[in-house]
Amino acid sequence: MEVIAWIGLSQALFSGILTLSKENRSVSDKLLSTLLFILAVEFLTFGLESNIFPNFVLLSNSFLILNPAIYLYTRSLTNPAFRLKWKQLAHLLPYLFFKITAWIIEEPQAFEHYFQPDQNLWFRLLFGVFGIISWVVYLSLTGIALTKHRRKIRDEFSTIDMFKKVGWVLFIVILYILYCITVFLWGLFNVIFLDTLSLTIYNYSVLLVFIYIFGFYGLKQKELFVHTNGQNDQQPREQVSFLNEKTKKTIRGKLLEYFSVKKPYLNPELNMSLLSKELDIPKHHITEVLNGVLGKNFFQFVNEYRVNEVKKKLAEPKNPYSIEAIGYECGFNSKSTFFSVFKQLSGKTPAQYKASLK
Repeated sequence: MEVIAWIGLSQALFSGILTLSKENRSVSDKLLSTLLFILAVEFLTFGLESNIFPNFVLLSNSFLILNPAIYLYTRSLTNPAFRLKWKQLAHLLPYLFFKITAWIIEEPQAFEHYFQPDQNLWFRLLFGVFGIISWVVYLSLTGIALTKHRRKIRDEFSTIDMFKKVGWVLFIVILYILYCITVFLWGLFNVIFLDTLSLTIYNYSVLLVFIYIFGFYGLKQKELFVHTNGQNDQQPREQVSFLNEKTKKTIRGKLLEYFSVKKPYLNPELNMSLLSKELDIPKHHITEVLNGVLGKNFFQFVNEYRVNEVKKKLAEPKNPYSIEAIGYECGFNSKSTFFSVFKQLSGKTPAQYKASLK
């Protein structure tokens, strides 16, 4: 057990420091580094408990910090209006309460005697009930946040990859749900199948895996939205149109002129936040015009320009560049995205389209 404790401590500290040292740290990076440092403390206390209480390990409550941390981290990635506030520290209170109380009353993690009537039964029952509520509430909120983000993603980005989809966070959530179900069933049938020590080792081993995943993908994750410190980031709570036809026509004209003259689609990182900042028009107004007037989402609108630009260059007989190079030059950031989008919008692969010109 001590080996897992010290590996977890060192890995969490190392990943937390690397995340904190990223250039242009975002709110998400700060949240992730804080989570990793707290998990480092959790592994430190686990290692100390193994020495101070050699006959048993104190009741583990690491999930009480992991549940809200995953939710807040997801919110910080998917909600452009998310900001760190002091009141969010309240999410730490259950974790601190059960951690400190377990130390004071020296409550062991022993599922064999979990419902045994003694002076600490109230604490174990409260811990169990609060743990189930924490799992259900935070995982549900995280799932809702991810679902909303994935539903709106084509109105936000012109290029979509796993980091835009935040797919790795969804993978963590699914893995974490499976872990929670396993721990719950393992705890219920602990007396019949295995002892508490094996469950404790399993618990901290899985926690160590989460640290590796957070450290690896968290370092690669970039901030999804550009904050303009204005009203462009504000999302309307109700999807009700307040734009008259004249305003819609004006926004449509500015949008088409900007794409025709400035060609922003050549930037592979173009997103709705950047466009909103350049045009000085709120994002939800642009989205309304795109969806309601032009009948396209942002992803389709931008990539139609990119595909048309590729077609122009493919039609040039003296163009020396390869098809893949032309795709990158026209704003696509990967070969797979280029080929799939081109075929989706034109009905042919780039090679087939080039051959048809001859």
